Amino acid sequence: MGALISVTVLGMIIMFLGIMEKKKLILPFIMLGLLVSLIIDLTEWNRNISYFSDMMVVDNFAVAFNGVLIFTSGLVFMFSGNYYRRVEKPLEEIYSVMLFSLAGALIMTSFSNLVMLFLGIEILSISMYILSGSKKFDLASNEAAMKYFLTGSFATGFLLFGIALIYGSTGSFNLNQIAAYTTQNLHSLPPYFNIGLILIMIGLSFKLAVAPFHFWAPDVYQGSPTLITAFMATVVKIAGIAAFYRLFDICFSNVSGMWVKTLIIFSVATIFAGNLAGLFQTNMKRMLAYSSIAHAGYMIMGIVAINKSSAGALLLYSASYSLVTIAAFGIIILVREFRLNDDIDTFNGLARTNPYMAFGLTFSLLSLTGIPPLAGFAAKYYIFATAMDRGYLWLVILALIGSAISAVYYFRPIIAMYLKESNHPAIPVSNTYRAQLVSITILTLLLGLVPSLLLLI
Repeated sequence: MGALISVTVLGMIIMFLGIMEKKKLILPFIMLGLLVSLIIDLTEWNRNISYFSDMMVVDNFAVAFNGVLIFTSGLVFMFSGNYYRRVEKPLEEIYSVMLFSLAGALIMTSFSNLVMLFLGIEILSISMYILSGSKKFDLASNEAAMKYFLTGSFATGFLLFGIALIYGSTGSFNLNQIAAYTTQNLHSLPPYFNIGLILIMIGLSFKLAVAPFHFWAPDVYQGSPTLITAFMATVVKIAGIAAFYRLFDICFSNVSGMWVKTLIIFSVATIFAGNLAGLFQTNMKRMLAYSSIAHAGYMIMGIVAINKSSAGALLLYSASYSLVTIAAFGIIILVREFRLNDDIDTFNGLARTNPYMAFGLTFSLLSLTGIPPLAGFAAKYYIFATAMDRGYLWLVILALIGSAISAVYYFRPIIAMYLKESNHPAIPVSNTYRAQLVSITILTLLLGLVPSLLLLI
């Protein structure tokens, strides 16, 4: 709870710093504020306290995912100074909205009431609608914002209608009371309870870009400002999967027979829709959009196989995926700025002109593929092991086939960087930027070698 308050206050302070024209203080203050929020969050480990008449609970699950969300946001802000360095318009509005969207994400990890789930999703979603269209004079950004708003609003309708039906059948918004109701009436649940559950599942699947509700993601990812795309692909994804897991673990685990087969279909469809479509992409941002869709399918496997170890596996997966995705987008930002394009062909010969950048992007793509000993391999291993423990061998085999397919499009930029020629000059990279990329690379390797650091909930 302290982390939520500190992040919200930080967003308000950043707005005031903008009004006071203290532009140079904004980014350092954000980084300091996020560090303080992370420390406050970690001090709440093992406390398990409820707030607001049991509408929110800060347990170890919430603390762990909040820590990953805050740390991931800090990595995104770390690259923002370089991304916006030539932008003259005031940036405090963009930074504040990003912090408010983070506050919505923190609510989504710690809700214990369906009303708080809805509020968290809406705070996050409305902020992201604004951020995706923040490049006001870019038609692609305007299109992305409109598509995101329309599909997001449509998904919210599903979610809210589902919540209403669950309330109508159980008489409560509280997760524990809903779980108690399902236990007591296991064989006599009303039909509209089942309908409400499916509608909630559809609403959350829209937010995660799970197939067949993924069609908005490629256009929105490609059209949004690159830094915002990085934020969207990581923070929004982590918050969505954490909310999905908390809701189904607490509320609906007793009635898994009603939803697990549907969620398995969603998982398989998402893995193959993302990976097969990724084969045909020539633009890096669009390729990573389909990659993000495929990884949502792998994360859904952790919900399908809910057990005592699946929360830790999802935490590891979220952290490893976020690290390498942000590193990849950090390199795309530089390439797009100096080569004025982010198509895969633009990366031709990057290993000769900028070996550090080429190595960092290669490292990220190999981790996304699931190559050992990187973090992506460890993350997939524990997700697959969780599914195997529940007897879903065939699901794991299909996921492995999907991972093999993904290697084709992940290796395409690597081939372009190392095996193709280019007349582009070297891209100037500051020592600070290089240190940022190196630190993320080291963290990715460390997480792959010692995954037990995050298998703690």
